Amino acid sequence: MNIIRMSGGIGNQMFQYALYMKLVSLGKEVKFDDVTEYELDNARPIMLSVFGIEYPKVTREELVEMTDGAMDFFSRVRRKLRGRKSGEYHEASVDYDEKVLEMEEAYLCGCFQSERYFKDIECQVREAYQFRNVQVAEDIKEQIEEYGRRIEESQSVSIHIRRGDYLDAADVYGGICTDAYYNKAIRYMMEKYDNPEFFVFTNDSFWAEKWCEVREKELGKSFVTIKGTNEETGYIDLMLMSRCKAHIIANSSFSWWGAWLDDSPQKCVVAPVKWLNTCECNDIYTPDMIRINASGKII
Repeated sequence: MNIIRMSGGIGNQMFQYALYMKLVSLGKEVKFDDVTEYELDNARPIMLSVFGIEYPKVTREELVEMTDGAMDFFSRVRRKLRGRKSGEYHEASVDYDEKVLEMEEAYLCGCFQSERYFKDIECQVREAYQFRNVQVAEDIKEQIEEYGRRIEESQSVSIHIRRGDYLDAADVYGGICTDAYYNKAIRYMMEKYDNPEFFVFTNDSFWAEKWCEVREKELGKSFVTIKGTNEETGYIDLMLMSRCKAHIIANSSFSWWGAWLDDSPQKCVVAPVKWLNTCECNDIYTPDMIRINASGKII
């Protein structure tokens, strides 16, 4: 049996569940540890239920056995004498790691952020990620429906701007999705489409509205900042984003999936050249992506 350690927000959870589907398609028994990471005070909500997804969960006993974590006296003495015999396996890098698919008895830890893990079962993954159980509060329901209508009726382009936690970890995420990046991406969409309408998705809507005002003055285009959602209801943003017809994504698994879930063969996706400051991330990109660097140059 393999165990996948679930972690992160809905974007990471979707990559991990897609890996689960791939492993199951290979005939492997797989369960999730959805407790260890989510016992922490700052844990993000688990949101896979929005797709109507249920998954097998590892028992405490199975996890202890897999990680050699028993706390009885003899187990502790044995570990001191002979070392720990844990089945824990961390993906070799942020890129595709083929060994992950070869494991038979492992506690798999990582984000697994590459379409390469599940490209050959793409149809099954798309079927799994249908928004079957979306809950929209009454006080924002009319507003969300209006966003959806405008997105459906226009040449809609999603723009994702990730702030909040990304500002706190600027050494990892900062300086990648710059104003120059977004400005070039927006101009690229304006050249590609006759009358694009831009919809901004962000975890800081107050800041984004000010940002949009500057773009509107410079470009003569109106921008719609999606409001009313929060950390607990981010799946609404994801659903709306996936209905747009083109996408300017951030270095974030959230907007990666927002763009990927749009299954139109005519879609256009713009992505930043770098994904992280700490390492190269080659396999996060899909072949159809247009890549722009922090200086606003198409690479």
